Amino acid sequence: MSESTELKLQIKQLLVENLMLQLRPEDIGDDQPLFGPASLGLDSVDALQLVVALDKQFGLKIPDSEAARGILMDVNSIAAAASAVPKPNPPGM
Repeated sequence: MSESTELKLQIKQLLVENLMLQLRPEDIGDDQPLFGPASLGLDSVDALQLVVALDKQFGLKIPDSEAARGILMDVNSIAAAASAVPKPNPPGM
């Protein structure tokens, strides 16, 4: 499994667990919209929970609603933002 595929699966699991979705992670499409028509049906409360969960799990900071609109579109956009977060150096480096 590629690093990108693994990251997307982690994001889908985070969505299901943190937002208590009645779906399995594998039922969520990588490019399925999270909000709006033909989406997972998330709302503003879900968005807040998702922002907190992404910060906790991936260190992904979403500074404002404009950034959130771009990042929280679908699993692909979240994965791209999360993979751009600098990884901390291991101790002793």
